[in-house]
Amino acid sequence: MTVYGFHASHEQIPPARLLDDVRSAESAGFDAGMCSDHFAPWSERQGESGFAWAWLGAALQATSWRFGVVNAPGQRYHPAIIAQAAATLESMYPGRFWVAVGSGEAMNEHITGERWPAKAERNARLRECVDIMRALFAGEEVTHRGLVTVDRARLWTRPETPPPLIGPAVTPQTAAWAASWADGLATINQPIEKTREVVDAYRDAGGRGPIVLQLHVSWAADDDTALRIAHDQWRTNVFPPPLSWDLDTPEHFDAAARDVPLERMPDSVIIASDAAALADRIREYVALGADEVYLHNVGRDNADFIDAAGSRILPLLRGEHA
Repeated sequence: MTVYGFHASHEQIPPARLLDDVRSAESAGFDAGMCSDHFAPWSERQGESGFAWAWLGAALQATSWRFGVVNAPGQRYHPAIIAQAAATLESMYPGRFWVAVGSGEAMNEHITGERWPAKAERNARLRECVDIMRALFAGEEVTHRGLVTVDRARLWTRPETPPPLIGPAVTPQTAAWAASWADGLATINQPIEKTREVVDAYRDAGGRGPIVLQLHVSWAADDDTALRIAHDQWRTNVFPPPLSWDLDTPEHFDAAARDVPLERMPDSVIIASDAAALADRIREYVALGADEVYLHNVGRDNADFIDAAGSRILPLLRGEHA
């Protein structure tokens, strides 16, 4: 049975209100949660960026959900620290935590002052981080000299079962590469055929584990309002790689997105004001093989969306009423 989860956007919503949102979303009937892990928002208009790891402990305690986070070890974070953080949360909440580990974006990683590597080097660095984290989860003492350095690291607090390390990908090439090491695939909604190519590339390359799909949705009382909200909050996210990887400040994203037209938004965000129509769109993505679907309402107020999800959208998806 498909898991329908709620995506918590730290870039848009203050952490205390976001904690209230996940409590409300659980009461409304969502099955699970995931969140972003950013140092900066995608746009000055979004205006937030709480520390995901501090918030996750509170969110796991406040709900009964399984939670995931998208993280980039290797530059802003040392992989031993992320392994320790993930092991601690999984020890406290067994079976309820996963991490999608990616190669990162300059917007978050440039803060260290280190150079921003090319994609091939970032992938190689990520693979080193994955191997280091898995060795630490297994109880090994790790010393490593490569694109990252580890000196005699050992995790003293470890869960019985390590948290899954999911591979995030937005291109077929990255998805196929992730299949060689990941415990599952996480991707986002693009036009349906592009999303299909990413999922198929992962499976065709032997990828195992769940397909996790984050769907960006703009929900409002009418489609025009939903489109305007999407344009205001999410037009900085319409750019494909490598631009989305390499711009390094919210101001740069805002400048790049200054002339993005309203009409471009439905390629990146599902514009919705009707529950049945939205449920139909979500089913199209589920049919690609998604095991877990996380809905991200791109507006900065989740109350109406959570209410609509609980009363109409989720029951339609689960066949509870026509």
